[in-house]
Amino acid sequence: METSAEMTQREKVMKYVKQYVLITLSISIMSVGVYFFKFPNNFVFGGVTGTAALVAKLTPMSASAFSSAANLVLLVVGLIFLGKEFAMTTGYATFVMSVELMVFEKICPLSGPLSDQPMLDLLFAIALPAIASALLFNVGASSGGTDIIALIVEKYTHIHSIAVALFITDLFMVIAACFVFDLYTALYSFVGLTVKSLVIDAVLEKIKMCKAILIVCDEKKPICDFVMRKLMRGATYTPCFGAYTDKPHYIIYTTLTRHEADQLQEFIHKEHLNAFMSMLSTTEVFGKGFNHA
Repeated sequence: METSAEMTQREKVMKYVKQYVLITLSISIMSVGVYFFKFPNNFVFGGVTGTAALVAKLTPMSASAFSSAANLVLLVVGLIFLGKEFAMTTGYATFVMSVELMVFEKICPLSGPLSDQPMLDLLFAIALPAIASALLFNVGASSGGTDIIALIVEKYTHIHSIAVALFITDLFMVIAACFVFDLYTALYSFVGLTVKSLVIDAVLEKIKMCKAILIVCDEKKPICDFVMRKLMRGATYTPCFGAYTDKPHYIIYTTLTRHEADQLQEFIHKEHLNAFMSMLSTTEVFGKGFNHA
Protein backbone atom coordinates (compact mmCIF):
# COMPACT_ATOMS: atom_id res chain seq x y z
CA MET A 1 0.00 0.00 0.00
CA GLU A 2 1.10 3.55 -0.71
CA THR A 3 2.02 5.72 2.24
CA SER A 4 0.51 9.18 2.65
CA ALA A 5 3.93 10.70 1.86
CA GLU A 6 4.11 8.79 -1.43
CA MET A 7 0.58 9.86 -2.35
CA THR A 8 1.39 13.46 -1.51
CA GLN A 9 4.51 13.31 -3.67
CA ARG A 10 2.56 11.79 -6.55
CA GLU A 11 -0.12 14.48 -6.23
CA LYS A 12 2.56 17.18 -6.37
CA VAL A 13 4.09 15.63 -9.49
CA MET A 14 0.70 15.35 -11.18
CA LYS A 15 -0.06 18.96 -10.25
CA TYR A 16 3.15 20.18 -11.92
CA VAL A 17 2.60 17.98 -14.97
CA LYS A 18 -0.93 19.34 -15.38
CA GLN A 19 0.32 22.90 -14.90
CA TYR A 20 3.01 22.62 -17.56
CA VAL A 21 0.75 20.81 -20.02
CA LEU A 22 -1.75 23.69 -19.68
CA ILE A 23 1.06 26.22 -20.15
CA THR A 24 2.26 24.45 -23.31
CA LEU A 25 -1.26 24.29 -24.74
CA SER A 26 -1.93 27.95 -23.91
CA ILE A 27 1.33 29.10 -25.48
CA SER A 28 0.62 27.10 -28.64
CA ILE A 29 -2.75 28.83 -28.97
CA MET A 30 -1.10 32.20 -28.44
CA SER A 31 1.70 31.51 -30.95
CA VAL A 32 -0.80 30.69 -33.69
CA GLY A 33 -2.73 33.91 -33.03
CA VAL A 34 0.41 36.05 -32.89
CA TYR A 35 2.28 34.65 -35.90
CA PHE A 36 -0.53 34.02 -38.38
CA PHE A 37 -2.86 36.92 -37.54
CA LYS A 38 -1.04 39.58 -35.50
CA PHE A 39 2.38 39.93 -37.14
CA PRO A 40 1.23 39.95 -40.83
CA ASN A 41 -1.29 42.73 -40.16
CA ASN A 42 1.05 44.83 -37.99
CA PHE A 43 -1.54 44.80 -35.20
CA VAL A 44 -0.03 46.34 -32.07
CA PHE A 45 -2.08 45.49 -29.00
CA GLY A 46 0.88 46.19 -26.76
CA GLY A 47 3.19 43.69 -25.17
CA VAL A 48 6.53 42.45 -26.41
CA THR A 49 4.96 41.02 -29.56
CA GLY A 50 3.44 44.43 -30.28
CA THR A 51 6.79 46.10 -29.74
CA ALA A 52 8.33 43.39 -31.93
CA ALA A 53 6.03 44.37 -34.77
CA LEU A 54 7.26 47.97 -34.43
CA VAL A 55 10.91 46.93 -34.29
CA ALA A 56 10.54 44.62 -37.31
CA LYS A 57 9.06 47.54 -39.24
CA LEU A 58 11.79 50.02 -38.28
CA THR A 59 14.91 47.82 -38.15
CA PRO A 60 16.40 44.75 -39.88
CA MET A 61 15.80 42.73 -36.68
CA SER A 62 13.07 40.10 -36.96
CA ALA A 63 10.04 40.14 -34.67
CA SER A 64 10.88 36.71 -33.23
CA ALA A 65 14.50 37.67 -32.40
CA PHE A 66 13.42 40.85 -30.62
CA SER A 67 10.70 38.96 -28.70
CA SER A 68 13.27 36.47 -27.40
CA ALA A 69 15.71 39.17 -26.22
CA ALA A 70 13.07 41.40 -24.60
CA ASN A 71 11.38 38.48 -22.87
CA LEU A 72 14.69 37.42 -21.32
CA VAL A 73 15.22 40.86 -19.77
CA LEU A 74 11.66 41.06 -18.44
CA LEU A 75 11.91 37.53 -17.06
CA VAL A 76 14.74 38.67 -14.79
CA VAL A 77 12.52 41.54 -13.63
CA GLY A 78 9.74 39.03 -12.90
CA LEU A 79 12.13 36.87 -10.86
CA ILE A 80 13.03 39.87 -8.70
CA PHE A 81 9.50 41.16 -8.09
CA LEU A 82 7.21 38.10 -8.45
CA GLY A 83 9.28 35.21 -7.16
CA LYS A 84 11.07 32.06 -8.26
CA GLU A 85 8.05 29.87 -9.05
CA PHE A 86 6.51 32.53 -11.29
CA ALA A 87 9.85 33.01 -13.05
CA MET A 88 10.13 29.26 -13.70
CA THR A 89 6.65 28.90 -15.24
CA THR A 90 6.95 32.12 -17.21
CA GLY A 91 10.47 31.22 -18.33
CA TYR A 92 9.19 27.93 -19.67
CA ALA A 93 6.28 29.68 -21.42
CA THR A 94 8.60 32.28 -22.94
CA PHE A 95 10.99 29.61 -24.19
CA VAL A 96 8.20 27.56 -25.78
CA MET A 97 6.72 30.63 -27.47
CA SER A 98 10.08 31.76 -28.84
CA VAL A 99 10.77 28.29 -30.26
CA GLU A 100 7.31 28.01 -31.79
CA LEU A 101 7.54 31.44 -33.45
CA MET A 102 10.94 30.59 -34.91
CA VAL A 103 9.63 27.23 -36.17
CA PHE A 104 6.67 28.96 -37.81
CA GLU A 105 9.07 31.40 -39.52
CA LYS A 106 11.09 28.51 -40.94
CA ILE A 107 8.33 26.15 -42.06
CA CYS A 108 5.62 28.68 -42.95
CA PRO A 109 7.05 32.09 -43.91
CA LEU A 110 4.42 34.75 -44.51
CA SER A 111 4.69 37.59 -47.01
CA GLY A 112 1.38 39.18 -45.97
CA PRO A 113 -1.93 38.64 -44.18
CA LEU A 114 -3.65 35.27 -44.54
CA SER A 115 -6.84 36.88 -45.82
CA ASP A 116 -8.07 40.11 -47.34
CA GLN A 117 -10.50 40.60 -44.44
CA PRO A 118 -8.76 42.71 -41.75
CA MET A 119 -11.69 42.36 -39.32
CA LEU A 120 -11.54 38.57 -39.55
CA ASP A 121 -7.79 38.59 -38.91
CA LEU A 122 -8.35 41.05 -36.05
CA LEU A 123 -10.88 38.72 -34.46
CA PHE A 124 -8.42 35.82 -34.34
CA ALA A 125 -5.51 38.09 -33.39
CA ILE A 126 -7.51 39.20 -30.35
CA ALA A 127 -9.30 36.02 -29.30
CA LEU A 128 -6.48 33.46 -29.44
CA PRO A 129 -3.83 35.38 -27.43
CA ALA A 130 -6.44 36.74 -24.97
CA ILE A 131 -7.83 33.29 -24.16
CA ALA A 132 -4.30 31.93 -23.86
CA SER A 133 -3.25 34.77 -21.53
CA ALA A 134 -6.24 34.15 -19.25
CA LEU A 135 -5.40 30.43 -19.06
CA LEU A 136 -1.78 31.27 -18.21
CA PHE A 137 -2.73 33.78 -15.50
CA ASN A 138 -5.04 31.18 -13.98
CA VAL A 139 -2.20 28.64 -13.52
CA GLY A 140 0.22 31.18 -12.10
CA ALA A 141 2.20 31.90 -15.25
CA SER A 142 2.30 34.39 -18.09
CA SER A 143 3.62 34.61 -21.62
CA GLY A 144 6.32 36.98 -20.40
CA GLY A 145 6.86 40.43 -21.80
CA THR A 146 4.64 43.23 -20.56
CA ASP A 147 2.38 40.68 -18.87
CA ILE A 148 5.10 40.65 -16.20
CA ILE A 149 4.94 44.43 -15.88
CA ALA A 150 1.14 44.27 -15.61
CA LEU A 151 1.35 41.65 -12.84
CA ILE A 152 3.86 43.80 -10.96
CA VAL A 153 1.55 46.81 -11.34
CA GLU A 154 -1.38 44.73 -10.04
CA LYS A 155 0.66 43.44 -7.08
CA TYR A 156 2.11 46.72 -5.90
CA THR A 157 -0.73 49.16 -6.67
CA HIS A 158 -4.43 49.47 -5.88
CA ILE A 159 -5.33 48.05 -9.29
CA HIS A 160 -6.78 44.63 -8.51
CA SER A 161 -7.70 43.63 -12.07
CA ILE A 162 -5.01 42.10 -14.27
CA ALA A 163 -7.01 43.09 -17.36
CA VAL A 164 -6.95 46.79 -16.35
CA ALA A 165 -3.24 46.64 -15.46
CA LEU A 166 -2.52 45.02 -18.82
CA PHE A 167 -4.52 47.68 -20.67
CA ILE A 168 -2.64 50.52 -18.99
CA THR A 169 0.74 48.85 -19.59
CA ASP A 170 0.13 48.09 -23.26
CA LEU A 171 -1.54 51.39 -24.15
CA PHE A 172 1.87 52.99 -24.78
CA MET A 173 2.62 50.51 -27.58
CA VAL A 174 -0.68 51.31 -29.27
CA ILE A 175 0.09 55.03 -29.13
CA ALA A 176 3.49 54.33 -30.70
CA ALA A 177 1.78 52.44 -33.52
CA CYS A 178 0.05 55.66 -34.53
CA PHE A 179 3.42 57.12 -35.53
CA VAL A 180 4.88 54.01 -37.22
CA PHE A 181 1.96 52.53 -39.14
CA ASP A 182 -1.03 54.02 -40.92
CA LEU A 183 -4.12 55.34 -39.13
CA TYR A 184 -6.22 52.25 -39.87
CA THR A 185 -3.62 49.94 -38.29
CA ALA A 186 -3.47 52.18 -35.22
CA LEU A 187 -7.27 52.21 -34.87
CA TYR A 188 -7.46 48.44 -35.30
CA SER A 189 -4.74 48.09 -32.66
CA PHE A 190 -6.58 50.28 -30.16
CA VAL A 191 -9.81 48.33 -30.69
CA GLY A 192 -7.81 45.12 -30.37
CA LEU A 193 -6.22 46.16 -27.07
CA THR A 194 -9.58 47.17 -25.60
CA VAL A 195 -11.34 43.97 -26.65
CA LYS A 196 -8.34 41.87 -25.59
CA SER A 197 -8.54 43.30 -22.06
CA LEU A 198 -12.29 42.62 -21.92
CA VAL A 199 -11.84 39.05 -23.18
CA ILE A 200 -9.11 38.30 -20.63
CA ASP A 201 -11.30 39.66 -17.83
CA ALA A 202 -14.33 37.66 -19.02
CA VAL A 203 -12.39 34.39 -19.43
CA LEU A 204 -10.69 34.74 -16.04
CA GLU A 205 -14.04 35.43 -14.39
CA LYS A 206 -15.50 32.35 -16.07
CA ILE A 207 -12.58 30.18 -14.99
CA LYS A 208 -12.71 31.43 -11.40
CA MET A 209 -16.48 30.98 -11.19
CA CYS A 210 -17.52 29.08 -8.06
CA LYS A 211 -20.88 28.06 -6.64
CA ALA A 212 -22.20 29.28 -3.31
CA ILE A 213 -24.57 26.47 -2.34
CA LEU A 214 -27.48 26.53 0.10
CA ILE A 215 -29.13 23.19 0.91
CA VAL A 216 -32.27 22.61 2.97
CA CYS A 217 -32.44 18.94 3.97
CA ASP A 218 -33.73 16.42 6.49
CA GLU A 219 -30.38 14.65 7.02
CA LYS A 220 -27.24 16.72 7.31
CA LYS A 221 -24.70 13.94 7.95
CA PRO A 222 -24.47 12.25 4.51
CA ILE A 223 -24.24 15.60 2.72
CA CYS A 224 -21.70 17.10 5.13
CA ASP A 225 -19.62 13.89 5.04
CA PHE A 226 -19.57 13.93 1.24
CA VAL A 227 -18.53 17.60 1.14
CA MET A 228 -15.78 17.18 3.77
CA ARG A 229 -14.42 13.71 2.95
CA LYS A 230 -14.99 13.35 -0.78
CA LEU A 231 -14.74 16.95 -1.98
CA MET A 232 -12.35 18.05 0.78
CA ARG A 233 -14.28 21.27 1.40
CA GLY A 234 -15.78 22.86 4.46
CA ALA A 235 -19.45 23.27 5.25
CA THR A 236 -21.61 25.08 7.80
CA TYR A 237 -25.02 23.91 8.99
CA THR A 238 -27.76 25.20 11.25
CA PRO A 239 -31.15 23.79 12.37
CA CYS A 240 -34.23 25.42 10.87
CA PHE A 241 -37.98 24.92 10.46
CA GLY A 242 -40.10 24.79 7.31
CA ALA A 243 -42.56 27.70 7.20
CA TYR A 244 -45.35 25.62 5.62
CA THR A 245 -45.02 22.34 7.57
CA ASP A 246 -43.29 23.72 10.68
CA LYS A 247 -41.13 20.56 10.59
CA PRO A 248 -37.45 20.64 11.61
CA HIS A 249 -34.80 20.68 8.86
CA TYR A 250 -31.16 21.66 8.40
CA ILE A 251 -29.62 24.39 6.28
CA ILE A 252 -26.16 23.57 4.92
CA TYR A 253 -23.96 26.22 3.33
CA THR A 254 -20.80 25.53 1.32
CA THR A 255 -18.79 27.00 -1.55
CA LEU A 256 -17.52 24.69 -4.30
CA THR A 257 -16.06 24.80 -7.77
CA ARG A 258 -18.46 24.12 -10.63
CA HIS A 259 -17.21 20.55 -11.02
CA GLU A 260 -17.54 19.88 -7.29
CA ALA A 261 -21.05 21.36 -7.29
CA ASP A 262 -22.03 18.94 -10.07
CA GLN A 263 -20.60 16.05 -8.03
CA LEU A 264 -22.62 17.09 -4.97
CA GLN A 265 -25.81 17.43 -7.00
CA GLU A 266 -25.24 13.98 -8.51
CA PHE A 267 -24.63 12.49 -5.05
CA ILE A 268 -27.88 13.93 -3.65
CA HIS A 269 -29.87 12.55 -6.59
CA LYS A 270 -28.14 9.17 -6.45
CA GLU A 271 -28.77 8.74 -2.72
CA HIS A 272 -32.38 9.96 -3.05
CA LEU A 273 -31.90 12.47 -0.25
CA ASN A 274 -34.78 14.77 0.54
CA ALA A 275 -33.02 18.06 -0.11
CA PHE A 276 -33.65 21.44 -1.71
CA MET A 277 -30.48 22.81 -3.32
CA SER A 278 -29.90 26.38 -4.48
CA MET A 279 -26.70 27.53 -6.26
CA LEU A 280 -25.42 31.05 -6.84
CA SER A 281 -22.44 31.88 -9.06
CA THR A 282 -19.63 33.86 -7.45
CA THR A 283 -16.06 34.83 -8.33
CA GLU A 284 -15.18 36.61 -5.10
CA VAL A 285 -14.08 33.77 -2.81
CA PHE A 286 -11.61 34.24 0.03
CA GLY A 287 -10.35 31.61 2.45
CA LYS A 288 -8.64 28.24 2.82
CA GLY A 289 -8.90 26.09 -0.27
CA PHE A 290 -9.52 29.04 -2.60
CA ASN A 291 -6.37 30.79 -3.73
CA HIS A 292 -8.10 33.31 -5.94
CA ALA A 293 -10.59 36.09 -5.42
